[in-house]
Amino acid sequence: MARAQSIILLNTGHGKGKSSAAFGVMVRGWARGWRVAVVQFVKGGGWKTGERKLADQLSIEWHTLGDGFTWESSDLEATADRGRHAWAVAREKLASGDYDLIVLDEITYAVKYGWVSPEEVLAGLSERAPKTNVVLTGRDAHPALVEISDTVTEMRKVKHAYDRGIKARKGIEY
Repeated sequence: MARAQSIILLNTGHGKGKSSAAFGVMVRGWARGWRVAVVQFVKGGGWKTGERKLADQLSIEWHTLGDGFTWESSDLEATADRGRHAWAVAREKLASGDYDLIVLDEITYAVKYGWVSPEEVLAGLSERAPKTNVVLTGRDAHPALVEISDTVTEMRKVKHAYDRGIKARKGIEY
């Protein structure tokens, strides 16, 4: 088997664990001495997640650039602008050569909602620095993202506590 200079992983599907799996890779990379960055496309700065808390303690670069769930947005154009800005930040980091791993959390929504075209994302991923590995997350991944990714995992929901009216819990969902 050949070793690639870098790979792209995609965690998609309607099941829980897409971002959590990506953050597991983030910690694994950090433990290997990698330079790591995270760019979040949907979650807003008000989210106090355990992953962010850990990343701060590990001095992992973290950019929370969304403004929350789209169904909670009072200004969808401003939400779209934030998504486009998140892509601009991500694309610069992908090309920089400064990182061994970049997590693009919930980037599939930026494509699905038309904030960024699939072609733009494909170009940014294709033109990334040679040794920059990437993890993409989010539901309903565009077929072009599936095609360019080296490893694709689809999380499938069998059952979720939320469906029974159980709210998200610190330490489990965030």
